[in-house]
Amino acid sequence: MLQMRGLSRIYRTDTVETTALDAIDLDIASGEFVAIMGPSGCGKSTLLNLMGMLDTPSSGSYVFDGKEVAGLNESRLAEVRKANIGFIFQSFNLVDELSVAENIELALLYHKVGSAERKSRVETVMDRVGIAHRARHRPSQLSGGQQQRVAVARALVAEPKLILADEPTGNLDTNHGEEVMRMLQSLNRSGSTIVMVTHSPAHADYAGRVVNMLDGRVLQERRRAA
Repeated sequence: MLQMRGLSRIYRTDTVETTALDAIDLDIASGEFVAIMGPSGCGKSTLLNLMGMLDTPSSGSYVFDGKEVAGLNESRLAEVRKANIGFIFQSFNLVDELSVAENIELALLYHKVGSAERKSRVETVMDRVGIAHRARHRPSQLSGGQQQRVAVARALVAEPKLILADEPTGNLDTNHGEEVMRMLQSLNRSGSTIVMVTHSPAHADYAGRVVNMLDGRVLQERRRAA
C-alpha cells in the first residue's frame, strides 16, 4: 500500500537544523497491522504525519497506492488524504454538542455523501465497533473507552484504505486501553490496514509487525509469530 525510500524530514530555523527523519526505507502492505515504537523524539509522530500527508518530506520518495505523493502540493495532498486515510488520535476530538451518531456522520459531510447513505454507513460502523446502543448519547455521557470507539467509528465511516492511530490508548486506563486494542485487532482481521504509534510493548504485541525507531531511523523490525 505504501512505500517509502530515503524519506527524510528536516526542520530548519535561522540557526538550527533538526533531522526528525533520516532516510527512512519502509513498506506497508495492504492488510497489515504495524506498530511503531521508540523513545520520545525519535521521529514516530513525524513518520505518521508523513504517511498521513499532514506534512511533506524534505527529500525522498513516498508512493501511496501506486502513486508518488511526495511532490504533490497541499491541495492535492488533501484530496488524496481525504479519499484514503482515516485518523485516530490520542485526544478523542469529539464535538460534545453533537450525539455519537452525529459525530460519526460529520466525517461524511466532507465527502458529500447523500443523507440516506450517510445514515446507513453510520449505523453499520456503530454496529461494527459496538457503540450503536449509545447512538443518541453525547460524548460527555460516555466512558473514555466508549469515546475512543466513537473516534474509531468516525475514522472508519468513510471506508479509508489506511487507518493511522497515534497513541490511541494514551488517554485511557488499562482496561479501556485493552478494549480499544482488541477492537483494532478485530478490525485488522476484517481487512483494515492499520499503522499505530505506541509507547506500550503490550499494545504493540497486538500488531503483526513492530517497527522500532531511534534518532529518526528504523532501528529494527520484528514480526509476531503466527
